[in-house]
Amino acid sequence: MHHHRRGQTTRQAHVDLPPGTVEEEFGRDGFFGRVSHLYRSQPPVNWTEIEGDCRPAAFHAEELPGLGGDYVRSRVPFLHNQDVVLSMARLDGEQTEHFRNADGDEVLFVHRGAGRIETDFGPLAYRRGDYLVVPRGTVYRLCPVEATSLLIIETAGAIDVPDRGLLGKHALFDPDVIEVPTPEPAAEEPGRESWNLWVKRAGKLTRVAYPFNPITTVGWKGDLTVWRLNVDDIRPVTSERYHLPPTAHATFVASNVVVCTFLPRPLENGDPGALKVPFYHANIDYDEVLFYHDGEFFSRAGIQPGMVTFHPQGIHHGPQPGAVEAAKAKTRTEEKAVMIDTRHPLTLTPEANGIEWADYWKSWQGA
Repeated sequence: MHHHRRGQTTRQAHVDLPPGTVEEEFGRDGFFGRVSHLYRSQPPVNWTEIEGDCRPAAFHAEELPGLGGDYVRSRVPFLHNQDVVLSMARLDGEQTEHFRNADGDEVLFVHRGAGRIETDFGPLAYRRGDYLVVPRGTVYRLCPVEATSLLIIETAGAIDVPDRGLLGKHALFDPDVIEVPTPEPAAEEPGRESWNLWVKRAGKLTRVAYPFNPITTVGWKGDLTVWRLNVDDIRPVTSERYHLPPTAHATFVASNVVVCTFLPRPLENGDPGALKVPFYHANIDYDEVLFYHDGEFFSRAGIQPGMVTFHPQGIHHGPQPGAVEAAKAKTRTEEKAVMIDTRHPLTLTPEANGIEWADYWKSWQGA
């Protein structure tokens, strides 16, 4: 398709916008497909009412009802579709039972806490800011030494690392920072005669009892395993003169799902005309979910760590009032957040609907 240019525009996207305009990126395939930039006289988020499923949503994920207690039964989903289930879990003590997910791979993001995950491949210590990648079918249990809060990303497709293309395979994080487990003998539990393993398949649980700890591995080899990556080991890609799209920060990919990590990084300080905040966009092909982990979320007012925002396909979003002006004096972003983009529409669960920040859609008007 030939590139066209009509009316008031800028020569370089995201830089030197025509006076009195805002920029919207109107693109396909999550910033990778055909695209046009629309220069508008009014922000597309200056609505006065929204009724229907496209309304942006926000809630505090750590306030979902049912959190706490037994890990297997108290994982609380808050958004889901055929490709992914997003849940929260909170553990105050060691799991006594083991778990195997036959429905999908899991990425456990440690929002709070520390401890140890015991798996078929061996144990790994975990701490705040860790991603724990658990392939479908792996037996594991969690043993916190500090109260632990987890964001759980469960994907029907296999979790993988995105192709870095021209950046090379050492960009964002070197493969050497990835930690994998080494088998260890299970700890002795004198007097114990039975161990339960709960298997989740098609959303239902099956109990399997053993007269021994079900983690019996003494060795393994191959390229499919549990692994750990901490956000402190991720080195974000940056540009001094151009605001990069969110997908530049992709950490994991699965079928119809992209997981990105937003981390502290320098802002676009090399050109006074360059945007420093996200451009407006309409989520044409992807629903977008953001889990706010830590730091200062300067493009969003009223957001605290542990909160989730949900922007469905078909509705605009972008920086809130004051964010563009406030960003002019900033040289860095200090936020830490996990973004999940999904090709197919997500549905809020009743638990999430029950704690939704009802007026979030008004926040672009400063209400």
